[in-house]
Amino acid sequence: MNTNSSGQYPTDGASTYPVQEIAAAWERERPGTPVSSIGIVTPIWRLAKLLGDDRRRVLAQAGVDSATLDLLSVLRRNGAPYTLSTRELSRRSLVTAGAISQRVARAEREGLVTRRPGEGRPRTVHVTLTRTGHDLVEETVDQVLGREAELMGGLSSEQQDRLAELLQLLLQDVQHRLGDTRISHVGED
Repeated sequence: MNTNSSGQYPTDGASTYPVQEIAAAWERERPGTPVSSIGIVTPIWRLAKLLGDDRRRVLAQAGVDSATLDLLSVLRRNGAPYTLSTRELSRRSLVTAGAISQRVARAEREGLVTRRPGEGRPRTVHVTLTRTGHDLVEETVDQVLGREAELMGGLSSEQQDRLAELLQLLLQDVQHRLGDTRISHVGED
């Protein structure tokens, strides 16, 4: 779709989200109400929903859920022999030990990982990617990241780099202001 002279997509009703109209309406109805965040937060939330929904569709077509792919991806990115403790998996996945335990149990039932007790530490459990899990993550990560690269194609590589920098700065600042460094999926606690 072509952009208009202001660089924005033309307004055609349902396909756009009129953040400027929302901000103007609040300024009109409640003068002095801070509205500068609307032009940033509203598109971020809308993008998060669109990207999350699209990722779920891609994963459904691949036959894997996001939690399982996250687990397999963390193991795969670690490199051979694709083994980590459940504690390290929890830390790298940014989820609780209980959530990792559930993910590992489900992936083990599906033949994607194996578990074994850690040596010398009775409560340590090591999780290893199986050949089936390795193959699944290899196929799926290309589908997911390829699709997301395609969706970012409307921005030049320079624009993507700059946006990534700005989003990282914003994320770090908001985390600091909220005192919360956890990162979860949109809509999860």
